[in-house]
Amino acid sequence: MQDAFMSALGIEGEILSPGQARTWGTVRPEHINLHGTAHGGFLYTLADAAFALASNSHGVPAVALSTHMEYLRPVQAGEIVEAVAEEVYRGRRAALYRVEVRRDGELVAVFTGWVHRLTE
Repeated sequence: MQDAFMSALGIEGEILSPGQARTWGTVRPEHINLHGTAHGGFLYTLADAAFALASNSHGVPAVALSTHMEYLRPVQAGEIVEAVAEEVYRGRRAALYRVEVRRDGELVAVFTGWVHRLTE
C-alpha cells in the first residue's frame, strides 16, 4: 500500500494489523544529503508514511496534529531501511503512535506522532 509521494521516493508499505504498519525502502543516490548519508527528510517520510498507514488502519480518517523525530545513526546509500509504527494510545478523538526506523535491525531513528481522529 502506498500513496503517490511514497511511490516517488520508492517507499513501500503495508498495514500489519489495526494500529500497526510497516514501510520500507532503499536509500537511493537522490536521497543523500550534503554529508553523504540519507537525508533526514527521506527517513522522516518513511516514518511518517508508516504513521499514516497505522493511524488510518481502523477505518476512521485520521490527520496528523504533531510529530517529532530523533535521528540516532546515519544511513548510507544502498541500505534498506524499515519503519514500524505502533499505536501507543487511541482515544475517541486523538491517538498517539511510535515509529522505530531500523537498518538491519539496528535502530537509526525514533518518531512519535499524534493524530486527530475525524469521526467514529
